[in-house]
Amino acid sequence: MANAAEIIGKRLYHAGCRRAFGIPGGEVLVLMEGLKSSGIDFVLTKHENCAGFMAEGGFHANGAPGILLATIGPGVANAVNVVANAYQDRVPLIFLTGCVDADEALTYTHQVFDHGDLLKPITKGSIKIVDGAVGVAIDKAVAIALDGQPGPVHVDLPISVAVKSQPDCEMTVRNTPSPAVPADGVDLEAARNWLQEALRPLMIAGVDVLNQKAMTTVAEFVQDFRIPLITTYKAKGVLPEDDPLALGGAGLSPLADQYLLPLVQESDLILLAGYDPIEMRTGWRNPWRQSGNRNVRCKVIEFCAVPNTHYMHQADLSFVGHVGEGLKTLRQGVSKKTVWKNEQPQKVRKELKSVFSGAENWGPGAVIETVREVLPRNGVITADSGAHRILLSQMWECYEPRGLLQSSALCTMGCAVPLAMGFQIAEPERPVVAFVGDAGMEMVLGELATLRDLNLPVVIVVFIDESLALIELKQRKSKLANLGVDFGATDFPAVAEALGGIGHLISNRSELENALTGAFDRKTFTLLACRIAEKVYDGRF
Repeated sequence: MANAAEIIGKRLYHAGCRRAFGIPGGEVLVLMEGLKSSGIDFVLTKHENCAGFMAEGGFHANGAPGILLATIGPGVANAVNVVANAYQDRVPLIFLTGCVDADEALTYTHQVFDHGDLLKPITKGSIKIVDGAVGVAIDKAVAIALDGQPGPVHVDLPISVAVKSQPDCEMTVRNTPSPAVPADGVDLEAARNWLQEALRPLMIAGVDVLNQKAMTTVAEFVQDFRIPLITTYKAKGVLPEDDPLALGGAGLSPLADQYLLPLVQESDLILLAGYDPIEMRTGWRNPWRQSGNRNVRCKVIEFCAVPNTHYMHQADLSFVGHVGEGLKTLRQGVSKKTVWKNEQPQKVRKELKSVFSGAENWGPGAVIETVREVLPRNGVITADSGAHRILLSQMWECYEPRGLLQSSALCTMGCAVPLAMGFQIAEPERPVVAFVGDAGMEMVLGELATLRDLNLPVVIVVFIDESLALIELKQRKSKLANLGVDFGATDFPAVAEALGGIGHLISNRSELENALTGAFDRKTFTLLACRIAEKVYDGRF
């Protein structure tokens, strides 16, 4: 008979999990051993927050739920940020924690609080393992994490239960529903008629296209019907962005909105494919209803994974189910025709390329452009939060899904480096670059030691301006005094060298190209500190 910790490990291994990330404590030592005996490696990190992002990076690489492991009390509290990120960014994360037994908690208070209560607003569920039902509990956790819109599930394991032998029981079969398609009826008939009659159709695709693995279906749909495609940042690469129909990502850049929103409002049919507006700023609240001077009112058809309760937008027809199968059903019997005879989408695409170019001798645009030229098409990048991320998300061309990883719903700092690490562990053959500001890099300096220990050839590009550039920009626009946004300089190349990596100070394109040469073939990380000027993001996004 296996103990509870071993059963948890076996069930998670069966779900495709191969690594757990975190920091151990006395309350999870048996659980760690149970994971190891089941074939799941434990990766020691320097902070639980980074451990969670590393787990997310692995999910983006192989599709299995990430595992974050933390000990009682402070370990759980340290992880709140990354758990909230998993909740908002739709990441299936199994958060394993240890806890004292219920009878012990009645009188023992050191480090003790209700983990489930703390995590309730930012998880899809919290399950406390009980003796005799370990297998079904962990199977249920995996199912909840993956079904509908993915997200984090907390699993609390009492100390005494972890070591107890459990009766053998069969693996619970995950009750995955068959892909739901729109039912025959007046709504489906109307949707097909609208698609057939549309002269200026437009599609907006979001993260649930990736979650439901509908990328190929979406790409084929827009290519067959010649429908221009806007994506959220997480859905970049659903259609290779060098395709003439790809209008790039949207959601955070007011400058990009100046070109994209008029096109949205000119459209006579909007198709929403797995579009989750949690990534979008307020300018994308009901954007197709903002212009009242049309001869023909825009119609909106939504294919979504879960019912619309956000009310960020509304649709004339909303089909809840599998996005890909919904699009396949919609197109049945609809013939292809010429659309957008005024070629306005092509004009918008050209204007966006011009506005978000790297046409500068040196600066953030030049850094982004140079790395894009060097990195192979299958290379993966991560971006931290800050001014550089908004510019990068508009400039960077993705040629396949999940080619750009970031926190785009919670928009938290400190995510880029651990995301890159987690992805690189799971996909060692693909080159990975993390883009981060100097403030974000200082948040996670400890994980450079983790990079050293793991011998990962991750390249880190740090934008050096000694300022919280995005917040400073907002201060000036609000006519507020400069306060709390400037800080001193860190010698990042020296720090990288001290922690076992390679560090370079970069001041021009040639130096950046040379520093990237051979970086992905090393057995350690490379940090490239790119000095940029102050206020260089003004007017850029």
